[in-house]
Order: sequence, then structure tokens, then C-alpha cells
Amino acid sequence: MISGWVWAFRQFSRRIWVRASLFSVAAIVTALVAVVVTPYIPAGLPTKIGSDAVDNILGIIASSMLAVTTFSLSTMISAYSAATSNVTPRATRLIMEDTTTQTVLSTFVGSFLFSLVGIIALSTGLYGDRGRVVLFAVTILVIIAIVVTLLRWIDHLSRLGRVTETTERVEAAAASAMRFRLQNPYLGGRPLPERAAIPPTARPIFASDIGYVQHIDTRALSTIAEEGSGRIYVLDIPGAFVDPTRPIALADRLGVDDQDARIRGCFTIAGVRSFDQDPRFGAVVLTEIASRALSPGINDPGTAIDVIGRAVRLLAIWREPLEAEIEYPRLFVAPVKVDDLFDDLFTPIARDGAATVEIGIRLQKAFRTLSRFSRDGYAENARRHSREALKRAEVALAIDADRRRLRELAHDIGIEEGQ
Repeated sequence: MISGWVWAFRQFSRRIWVRASLFSVAAIVTALVAVVVTPYIPAGLPTKIGSDAVDNILGIIASSMLAVTTFSLSTMISAYSAATSNVTPRATRLIMEDTTTQTVLSTFVGSFLFSLVGIIALSTGLYGDRGRVVLFAVTILVIIAIVVTLLRWIDHLSRLGRVTETTERVEAAAASAMRFRLQNPYLGGRPLPERAAIPPTARPIFASDIGYVQHIDTRALSTIAEEGSGRIYVLDIPGAFVDPTRPIALADRLGVDDQDARIRGCFTIAGVRSFDQDPRFGAVVLTEIASRALSPGINDPGTAIDVIGRAVRLLAIWREPLEAEIEYPRLFVAPVKVDDLFDDLFTPIARDGAATVEIGIRLQKAFRTLSRFSRDGYAENARRHSREALKRAEVALAIDADRRRLRELAHDIGIEEGQ
């Protein structure tokens, strides 16, 4: 499992200023490397390169990269605003963590600093004649990098912030979280038993903050349980909203000093949910996209139909459970329930699209597909949601012909009229 500090480092590294800072430092070091290698340059080589060649090139790079960086930043902010207003604010974080955008902006900023440091060093005579040769060679490499980055940026700008592109990112994030939880359904521990089966001697551990569980360091929890020769029962998994009035875990027969504080420290709680260990959050964001598309102001049922297809693909990932490896035998963790995934993915769409017959048809076809999957709970949940969606549509649709089409599709799943 991912330890707490590794997870925190990953979150830190996704910030755009971190990558930009690393590129900037690398650019400054690259610009000054000519000073180090100057003694190894043949004495006659500098005469073949004009003394003003490097100065002019660096001046062009400095002026152009400043303008390009400013333009790129404004374009990026516009993409954030478009995603917030046209898709959902919860998806904006994925666009902000886009590695292509971060790399492009970091390259532009790094190139600007490289040229700026190079101009300053040249004006002070730091390089000398032979150092100019090295700087010229490095400058050519920087120009090649800028050209390649600009070509990538042109292609990327055509998709940045668009509804389809953002929806694909949300689906990818949800699919990644689902695959992780599919391989680690109990985060390395054992399945949490029914509450009645938990020993009455287990002490409740309460959260110190109010918010969403973003990450659980199960490795650290297992270490605490091993040290105390006891057991820990994790009641709230990533995505759960917690508060100090109810326990997030139960500790049974632990003889560890300051165990409550140590156990609480294994839970990362914040004001917003995270995609990493929470597949339900990706499902919720997907349905938010569909609900916004079905709003009267946007009226885009095609996007909602696209989301329904993506929901089926996500549940297809979840339908084949793997044999869970138990790394932490003293740790018991609650799983992600199939019922909750179905509710997250389909209830808002069925509610908001009840008056749109094409949404009802696509939902019933999705339920028909899901009812044929072999995993436990799929057929039951597919029939339950088919029945609920049909009832909503029968109330909202205006003509009998549309209702009859939905009844025929629901009949294929086993839903009889009047159920």
C-alpha cells in the first residue's frame, strides 16, 4: 500500500509550480554549465562562430518566451473557467494536474530563465570566447525543445477544457481508482465483519477534523496493530465524510502508547474528496457532468448518453473481483459496495433525465447489459435501477408511446408492468 508520506509527496508533486520550479533550476544550471566545460573546448573553435550569434538568439528567446508564457497562462485559466462552468467544478482539479500543460508551461518558463541567465553571464564576460561555443550548442538544443513543445501545445490546446476531453479525464481517474481498489478491495487488510461480530472490547477512535477521508495509511495502521498485538477495524474508507461525533475506526486490545493520536494520524482528512483511493468520487463527478448537461440552460442529452456509456465501462472493470492478498492480517477494512456505485452512477441521471425519452432508452439498455454481468449484486442492482428509472420516466414523459418503449426495454431485464 501507499504510505502516507508517499501519498503526500504525490499530491505535492502534482502542483504546477513544483514542476515549473524544477525546470527553472535546471535551466539556470544549464546556462551556467558552459563555465565549467570551457577549459575543455579547443582554442581555435570560437573563431568559427560569430561573437554576436549567441547574444542575438538569447535575446529572441527571452522576449518570445515571456509572451508565449503569458498567453499560455491566460489560455490555461480560460480552460479552467470553461471546465467549471460547462462540466463541473470537481473536474477542474484534474485539468490543473494535467502533466502536458504543466510540462509545456515549465518548458517556456525554463527557456526564458535560461536565456535571461545566459544574457547576464555574457554581459559580465563570465563565459569567455570558448564558453560561448558551449552556450551556443546548448541554445540550439533549447530551441529544438521549444519547437517540439510548441507543436505539442498547439495540439493540446484544441482539446484543453472541452467537455469530452474533461469527461475522458474523469473516467480515466475513476477507472484508475477502481482498478486499485479491485486489486486491493480491503487496502491490504481483511474484510470488515458485521458490527455485531466486532468484539465489544474494541475502543472507538474519533476523527479530530470534519471533512472527507482522502487517504488511509494502512501500512502504518498495521504497524500499530502489530506493536500492540491487537486489531484495528477501519469503519470509514476514502470518500467518507467524517466528524468528531462518530468513530472512524475501532481498536481492540492494543497496548500502544498514544494509540488514538497515532491511529488518527493515519487518516488524511481534507475539505474535498480525492480521486486516488476513492472510485465513488469519480462516479459522482461523472454523473455531475451528465446532470449539468441535462439542465434546461445547457440541454445537452448527448453528453448524458456519453456518460451512461462510460458508467457501463467503469462497472465492467469492477465486475471481475480478484483474489485479495492479505498483507495486514490485523487490519480490517470496509469494502466499496456495488450498491453504492450503482447509486452514484445512475440515480442522478435517471432523476434529471426522466422527461427525456432517449435518456430513458439508453439507461434501460445499460441496465440490460449490466444485468448480464456475473458479479454478485449486478443483476439485482440493474433490475432495481431499471424499475426506479421506469417509474420516474412514466411520471415525467408526456405521451404513451414513449412510456411503452421504455416498458418493453425494462421487460427484457425482467421488470413487469406495475412493479
